[in-house]
Amino acid sequence: MASGHGGSPAMKITALAAGFVMASVDATVMQIAGATVQERLHAPLSRLTWAVDGYVLTFAALLMLAGGLAGRLGARRVYLAGMAVFLAASLAAALAPAIEVLIAARLVQGAGAALFMPSSLALLVEAFPDPRRRTRVLGLWSAIVSSSIALGPTLGGVLVGTLGWRSIFLLNLPLAIAGMALARRHIAPVPGRPGPLALPGHAALTAGLGALSFVLIEGPHRGWTSLPVLAAIALVPGATALLLLRERRAPATVMPWALFRDPRFTGANTVGFLFNAAFFGTLFLVGLYFQHGTGAGPIRAGLMVLPMTVFLPLSNLAFAHLSTRIPAGLLLTASLVLAAAAAFALTALTPSGPYWATAAALATTGIAGGIVSPAMTAVMVDAAGPGNGGVAGSVLNTGRQIGTLIGVAVIGAVLGASTDWTASAAIAFSLVGAAYLAAALGAWRLIAHPERAAGREQQHPVQESTPCTHTQPA
Repeated sequence: MASGHGGSPAMKITALAAGFVMASVDATVMQIAGATVQERLHAPLSRLTWAVDGYVLTFAALLMLAGGLAGRLGARRVYLAGMAVFLAASLAAALAPAIEVLIAARLVQGAGAALFMPSSLALLVEAFPDPRRRTRVLGLWSAIVSSSIALGPTLGGVLVGTLGWRSIFLLNLPLAIAGMALARRHIAPVPGRPGPLALPGHAALTAGLGALSFVLIEGPHRGWTSLPVLAAIALVPGATALLLLRERRAPATVMPWALFRDPRFTGANTVGFLFNAAFFGTLFLVGLYFQHGTGAGPIRAGLMVLPMTVFLPLSNLAFAHLSTRIPAGLLLTASLVLAAAAAFALTALTPSGPYWATAAALATTGIAGGIVSPAMTAVMVDAAGPGNGGVAGSVLNTGRQIGTLIGVAVIGAVLGASTDWTASAAIAFSLVGAAYLAAALGAWRLIAHPERAAGREQQHPVQESTPCTHTQPA
């Protein structure tokens, strides 16, 4: 390693985990803080949904482009740039005088997270070249990520209840400064590699996702037949068509379409999209329901959500043992059906009902979710084959973030359509259960029984292309 970039493994992991922890926490911390933000900034539900989804929108839209930039400009340079952007956006969010400023800051936060997330894993791989040692480090890394996601909503509730909602963004400042300082000292630069970037394709993807978000969030508020909503509805298929047309003709593509020939790869990405839509849609839903529907304060609401998240890292560990005994397709299907059953049980949620029943259903969701996440990642890596782990991970993560984006937007639309929180929650949980069941069906057909779909894929081959915008692991 280059001089001046030595140090203990703990320092290297800490330097790179800082960004990942911030991005993971910020993806969930607003689920509990949202009700207080809505009250303090006098924001309608549609604007609150933008504050939650704006972060995910730019994160999802720019994630694969950021991987290409890291490969072209150097992973450490892009990592530090992303951290600086995230730090500035967090300060702007903490000082936001109005909901519109907060939404803008959250959009920039998502862009910063998209820059440093793929770069952090690429630098981790470079920092630990020995495969056996790297495997142990990646296990520790997964535990850190799962724990930060699990504690996000509860941490948000405690911070909001004690220090105010602005503290959830101020917390990022020391983390970002420490992460940048440690990365400069302990992480060696990684040289970039020249290569084209599929900028028009990424622009079409961003436009399509932005238009879809506008439709889902603003439709209930402005009216589905209002001119802006109709224009956005027209833009979604238009942007999609442009993206697909360019993907067919361009040498540098956004997506590695050839990998989708394997039904298992398609299945893993289908499961990832639907699972994130359902899981993070549920987090958004229960965070608001516990406060608006039952009158709980932010600290109590954060603790009430804990059964759903605390089991995530524990189930990640359980997967390592179950995966040696149960095929991944069957394990995914069973876990998703279990999550669906919990969601349908939550349709009976009422403010006067016993909390233990709600906690049991949320815990079941968390247990199932902690198995689904590593299981679909394992299927994806196996289907992609050697040498394609980075690009496959970028595709999976992008699809999952798009799922989160749509899940939160749909739940927000359902909640905004009625003032009856109990009735709206019942409808929303029904949609969540349906999404889990659809994911279970995809896992069963495409992953547990890929041979049935393989014949159809061979009859309709996908055109080969050269994906070069996501060479870094994500």
